[in-house]
Amino acid sequence: MNGKNRKDITAGLEVEIVLKQDQRTGKRTRGIVKDILTNSSTHPHGIKVRLTDGQVGRVQEIIKKGE
Repeated sequence: MNGKNRKDITAGLEVEIVLKQDQRTGKRTRGIVKDILTNSSTHPHGIKVRLTDGQVGRVQEIIKKGE
């Protein structure tokens, strides 16, 4: 699942995000969602979230259990 719809993302979900400094390279960072920072229901570049370790970025992919 992609991270463009806010309704698909909840706290505690494992996701892959792109940090602001990694947007040019597309390098992804995996982590657990702590807070959802985007207020709108959708965003073309991905919903912005804060991970439990404090990193902030846009969700590129939602990781299903067991992946």
